[in-house]
Amino acid sequence: MVHFPKWKTALVLLVTLFGLAFAAPNLLSEKTAGSLPGWLPSQKINLGLDLQGGSHLLLEVDVKSVIKDRLESTVDALRNEFRSADPQIGYQGLGTKGDCVGFAVRNADDLARARQIVRKVMQNSEIETQGSQINACFNEVGIRDAESSAVQQSIEIVRRRIDETGTREPTIQRQGRDRILVQLPGVKDPERIKQILGKTAKMTFHLVDATNSVAQSCGPGQRPPSGSICLPSDERESAGSPGGQEVMYLVKRRAMLSGDSLVDSQATFQEGRPVVSFRFDAVGARRFGDVTRANVKQLFAIVLDNKVISAPRIQEPILGGSGIISGNFTVQTAQDLALLLRAGALPAPLTVLEERTVGAELGADSIAAGEFASILAVMLVIVFMGAAYGLFGLMADVALILNIVLITALLSLLQATLTLPGIAGIVLTIGMAVDANVLIFERIREEQKNGRTPISAVDSGYQRALTTIVDANITTFIAAVLLFQFGSGPVKGFAVTLAIGLLTSMFTAIMVTRFMVVTWLIRTKPKKLPL
Repeated sequence: MVHFPKWKTALVLLVTLFGLAFAAPNLLSEKTAGSLPGWLPSQKINLGLDLQGGSHLLLEVDVKSVIKDRLESTVDALRNEFRSADPQIGYQGLGTKGDCVGFAVRNADDLARARQIVRKVMQNSEIETQGSQINACFNEVGIRDAESSAVQQSIEIVRRRIDETGTREPTIQRQGRDRILVQLPGVKDPERIKQILGKTAKMTFHLVDATNSVAQSCGPGQRPPSGSICLPSDERESAGSPGGQEVMYLVKRRAMLSGDSLVDSQATFQEGRPVVSFRFDAVGARRFGDVTRANVKQLFAIVLDNKVISAPRIQEPILGGSGIISGNFTVQTAQDLALLLRAGALPAPLTVLEERTVGAELGADSIAAGEFASILAVMLVIVFMGAAYGLFGLMADVALILNIVLITALLSLLQATLTLPGIAGIVLTIGMAVDANVLIFERIREEQKNGRTPISAVDSGYQRALTTIVDANITTFIAAVLLFQFGSGPVKGFAVTLAIGLLTSMFTAIMVTRFMVVTWLIRTKPKKLPL
């Protein structure tokens, strides 16, 4: 006997209301949707790069610089370990040589201890000894770990920087061994994004070397004294002349403080000029206070990516853990610098290998084509089902429209990004949505031809077709999951809409259409089904 429990009726009505509520904002303008009360759904489907235009960037992480930095850190660590060893280990020529660290042990009796220290400090390395000379190089595992760590950290920093710009639904993912794919829908100023991503944003604080002359240390053919380095500045000797000579600073090589301790930075104004304020964490604030207390009246250079952006004089100890960076900033450059410092420094420079810009006009054409294909598919399916199955076909058409509403609602609720392949997935599910109904209706026809009553034929048709429908949809769902797991961005978009469409079509075919058929049967009690 055909029976449709009350809880199933309530479920159908609740899901229908849910679908209408979450799909409706997509018919409203951005302004209207944003003005809705907070308790009403206001999320809209996010359009991908190919639908609303934007920028496509392929970045390469300079992993060689990561290996170089690790080798230099290893040299510093070995120097400290040798000096703190008891007794101390004498060495000479400690430094980097290509992709290795090398040095010579002065006392042959210390050779074994030196190897042990190298093995502890430089993990995943191969150590070679020739007489008193020790060379240590990262092995394949060490190099791969360094590269993987650098790429993953770069992805996180890139994501923070992009999020700070307010870009909605960016696609940021690893591609290959050392590349990062960045897709930014709706970005109207790709050059600014490239500038933000192109800066390493490694900030350090150095004391200016006041005991030596800049002209004699940083001039052509000159070498800076030991312990100091020459760094360029944004300033120009000829004020107001863009072609003026670049100002050089002679600063102490050792960084007194790094930007790793920064917890916040904001663009602000001081005396009517744009500046950048910054604040350290507790450890950084203590260190900053100690440095400024011990070096009052000295110049303190703020270095960003090996370039001096400001070198103020320390007038008094700065104990609050905060400060101001002044320079030749515009409002935009001050905001960008604050953004970079908040997001953190990249572990390695990024190079733009590929850049593509998708215009909004092309996106509008894609949306129009997708809408035309979807509407045409729906109309043809509606006509076919009505012609082939009469009243039952019209019921399936109602379920089909509800299926489209539910897909739109779920995409809005999940804040999924809709792309052209995603539209293709929706068009595909439009045809697949009535597939289950076709199986059920054909089964009901066969049962009615075998002499069953209308109610018995409907009951038997739904029961016997259910296994086939579930099996068919599960196999397709498995394919969608695999496409999402192993596919790239566009393929994942297709897989998402396909999977959502399968779930909603199962619900509408098994629950919604059956609800309408059972309600019609109970009310009309026909002697023959219109199939």
